[in-house]
Amino acid sequence: MDEQNVLCWSPCLLTWSDFKAEPNPIEFEDAYSFIKYSYTWTLISENFGNEIKFAIQNIALHSEFHKHLSWVRMPLATNQLLHHQQGHFDLAELIRLEITPKLKNILEHKWYPTRGQNDEQRKQFAREDSEMLLAKEMEKWDEYLLEKQQIYDMETNYGQAREKQSDYDARFAQLRN
Repeated sequence: MDEQNVLCWSPCLLTWSDFKAEPNPIEFEDAYSFIKYSYTWTLISENFGNEIKFAIQNIALHSEFHKHLSWVRMPLATNQLLHHQQGHFDLAELIRLEITPKLKNILEHKWYPTRGQNDEQRKQFAREDSEMLLAKEMEKWDEYLLEKQQIYDMETNYGQAREKQSDYDARFAQLRN
């Protein structure tokens, strides 16, 4: 992760200087936050008779804001709009807290068979196969995040519906306590 270009979620707030991309002329939004999840995990392997199997452990998800993929139309950059964009990042973090235990329950502490002719190949394939299992599962959660982000925009009218934005803000406040 390039720390200059990617922010991992923290209680610190976004600023307009974090939005480094050029505005997309075909989009109608005044700002866009590119947010995604990254993940890490550990891998263990064990012999089961003549077979080596691997297990995934210690899955950790991280909510990330990508500066060079996020943009704002500067003439329209208001505090209210920035607050709404922060809400996108906060929403991703709330969802991360929700999905991490689910992801762990689906993938961790299960033994998966390995491929390969020798131990070195089996280790390499175990790394590749574990990454593919995680990537496939994360596709579902990335879609879930996108759906929730779209609902957030619709319900808050991109931050213009102040009462609904306040409802979301109350949910986001629990992240900073």
